[in-house]
This record gives sequence, C-alpha cells and structure tokens, in this order.
Amino acid sequence: MDGIHIALSAEKITEIFGVPITNTLLMSFVVFGILLLIAFFVGRNLKIVPGRVQVLFEMLFSYVLSYMEETLESKKLAKRFFPLVLTIFLFVFAANLVEFTPGVGSVGFYFGAGEHKEFVPLLRSMNTDLNVTLAFAIISFLTIEITGVAAIGFLKYFSKFVNFKSVLGFLIGVIELFSEIARLIAFSFRLFGNIFAGEVLILVITFFAPFVLPVPLMAFEVFVGFIQAAIFALLTLFFIKIAVTKPH
Repeated sequence: MDGIHIALSAEKITEIFGVPITNTLLMSFVVFGILLLIAFFVGRNLKIVPGRVQVLFEMLFSYVLSYMEETLESKKLAKRFFPLVLTIFLFVFAANLVEFTPGVGSVGFYFGAGEHKEFVPLLRSMNTDLNVTLAFAIISFLTIEITGVAAIGFLKYFSKFVNFKSVLGFLIGVIELFSEIARLIAFSFRLFGNIFAGEVLILVITFFAPFVLPVPLMAFEVFVGFIQAAIFALLTLFFIKIAVTKPH
C-alpha cells in the first residue's frame, strides 16, 4: 500500500517559454474560468423583474456595498473598492470550494521511474500554494498603502510611522511600521496555513478512515474556506479604513 504523500510546494506540470506551470497555477485558471462563466450567464439574462438567481446576486452585492459604506463612512469610497473586496472574497472562496470537486488532487501523472516514481496531481487547491496567497497579500497591501497616501497625502500618511515629536511617538511609529509590514506575512500565511492544514487533515483521515469521516470533515472545510475568504476580504476593507483615517 502506498503511503501518504504531502508536498508543501506546488508541483510543476510543464513549462511554456521557460515559465513553469504548476498545478496550483492551472487551478487558478480553472477557478477564473468558472467565475467568468457564472458572470457571463448571470449577466446576460438580467431582467427588470429578476429571477431567483439574479435576486440572490443582487442581495449579496447590495449587502456587501451597504456594509462597506457603513465601514468606510463614504459612499464614494465604498463604490471604488467594492470590486476589489468582492473579487477577493469570490475568488478565494471559489478556489476553496472547487478544491472538493472530484478529480482535484486525484487525477494526474506519474513522473520518474522505478523507486523514484512520483504521482503529481494535475490540479491542486490554489490556496495551498504560498505564492498564490502571497500574491493576494501583495495586492491587498499595495492597495492599502496607495489608498492611504492618495487620501490624506504622503507626508501626513507616513507621519504615522516616522514621528520625532517625542520618544513615545517615535516608538509608536516604529511599532506601526512593523505591524504594517507584518500584514504581508499575516495575510499570506493565515490563508495558506488554514487551507493547507485542512487539505492534509482530509488526506490523513481519508487514508485511515475512508468511509466514515471524510464527508463531514469536507463540509466543515467548506465552512472554513468561506470564513477564510471573508476574513481576507474584511481585513482588506478594515485596513483601507485605517489607511484613510488621518493620524491623531
């Protein structure tokens, strides 16, 4: 019987013009394609008297936009960042949901020969790749910083981090600077760690008790995937709010 194979990094499937194509990158294209198809089929059938699907999406979008307006205390800012926040949530949650589609992680190829023969899945959960979650974190981080500078000005924004008016102010500024940079690590590792740990747990449970625990555990991981997508989107929203607030 084969043992449990757990790979921390994404496996390379092929190369295109020297650029490595990994199974998580391929999965991101699949998720993007699914979201694009949903947007196409929902968007082309918009009606004045909406159907059930249209009502569902309208309720979701209206709730998110209303919540953003309350949080940012600005309708203009809410409309500006609505596409970003909602896209982050939908993309991360869809990726976490598609992870449990039959064939993901189980359909693939064998590379090597003899004792060095190794199975490489064609598709792997996108958010189990630290490169993917780090890319999300960088997008969120840059958006927050650029928004802060644009909203209150370069000098006033960076006065949060560089303050020579007092020793206490200087120390608080240093702490703020480190906490700002730490967001990159916190954003990326929180999502990566939770999704990767869930995948490993399901793999182990499936190996030892394939007919008992995997289904309820997968249902729980769907809930975890939803929570992680919501946390990522909400933290981006909250940090934007902090960035546009003038320092006191």
